[in-house]
Amino acid sequence: MSLFNVFQISSSAMSAQSLRLNTVASNLANVDSAVSANGQPYRAKEVVFQATPVGNSGDASQGVRVTRIVESAAPQRMTYDPGSPLADENGYVAMSNVDPVEEMVNMISASRSYQTNVEVMNTAKQMLTRTLQIGQA
Repeated sequence: MSLFNVFQISSSAMSAQSLRLNTVASNLANVDSAVSANGQPYRAKEVVFQATPVGNSGDASQGVRVTRIVESAAPQRMTYDPGSPLADENGYVAMSNVDPVEEMVNMISASRSYQTNVEVMNTAKQMLTRTLQIGQA
């Protein structure tokens, strides 16, 4: 594996984690939404990653890419509010299925993964710089 592939691998991971952070932000913004743009309760979104080859075709280096964003299969949260115009015949309103605790865990995980990949890139840059300095001596 070429040292230059490290930059491609880390940048692919940073792009994927950035999209994951944006998805988490969208989920958290809609945690108390009863109705989304389609008229139904907001459904939490989840990012699906896939390993993808990076570098030369004979190289085994793997980066990551986002294949799709899917809606969570978790059930809607039902809130008792008989005065709401969105309430069903039993007085319950279907709310978003966003779990704020789970989203905060996802946010911390994505943020740390992003930071780790920044550190990987910085370390690779330092290694390349030191390699060039060896030739100068």
